[in-house]
Amino acid sequence: MVKPLILALCFVGAFSHLSAQTSGWRSAAGLAETPIWPGAIPDAAPAAGPEADTSSSNSALIAGKPLIRLGNVARPTMTVYPPKGKNTGAAVVVFPDGGYQILAMALEGSEVCDWLSSSGITCVLLKYRVPDSGPYPKSPAALEDAQRAVGLVRFHARDWHIDPHRIGVLGFSAGAHLAAALSTHFDQRLYKPVDLADQVSCRPDFAVVIYPGYLAIADKEFAPNPNIHVTAQTPPTFLLQTEDDRVAHVESSLVYYAALKATGVPV
Repeated sequence: MVKPLILALCFVGAFSHLSAQTSGWRSAAGLAETPIWPGAIPDAAPAAGPEADTSSSNSALIAGKPLIRLGNVARPTMTVYPPKGKNTGAAVVVFPDGGYQILAMALEGSEVCDWLSSSGITCVLLKYRVPDSGPYPKSPAALEDAQRAVGLVRFHARDWHIDPHRIGVLGFSAGAHLAAALSTHFDQRLYKPVDLADQVSCRPDFAVVIYPGYLAIADKEFAPNPNIHVTAQTPPTFLLQTEDDRVAHVESSLVYYAALKATGVPV
């Protein structure tokens, strides 16, 4: 049952042209960012400062590479990475990690999109709001941005030559929690609709959840998070986790796996 999920990552999407407005971070590929909200941003909070990379010269390297720690994101955007190769219609929306405080835009964002697009997949990198934008329901901001982004991709599916039934999400740690939150909170938008893009479904067709956080409650003996309620409509999910992760504990993956399995969702 998991095989279709793995195959889904081999499907290809495409995009036409987006009118772009940049703000802050830009991808190494020089692709333009597009704001996901056309006007007022729902549940907007005052920015503590300008959007900027908060890394320092003392920040640790990951696999010899710097980790961009983008902070104070008040205006969320998406960056579309067109596929390199044959278009077969699928797309993946990527949610970087950062504990809902910063965004790891490089190694868990643009680098992933470079890899996916090189395999012929349309990739959409979401720069969602931080800090203190989640986990839901502590704040609805990040989940609002995720709902909006997936809805936008599906709304523009015909224009971008994407199969509207092959739109998935992929996230790391807090971003993985966001992928799970969207997988279980897609039936109703958390904000008032702003245009026709909010009239289409924001349900992912599949989810890739990589070392998730917040799905098990540590101070309650790693009980399942009651705010992540799995149903039969939760999309098929691929979980990736190391047993000895000291930050994103394995229990989050285990309890989510058990809930999906018990409900009959392919996992």
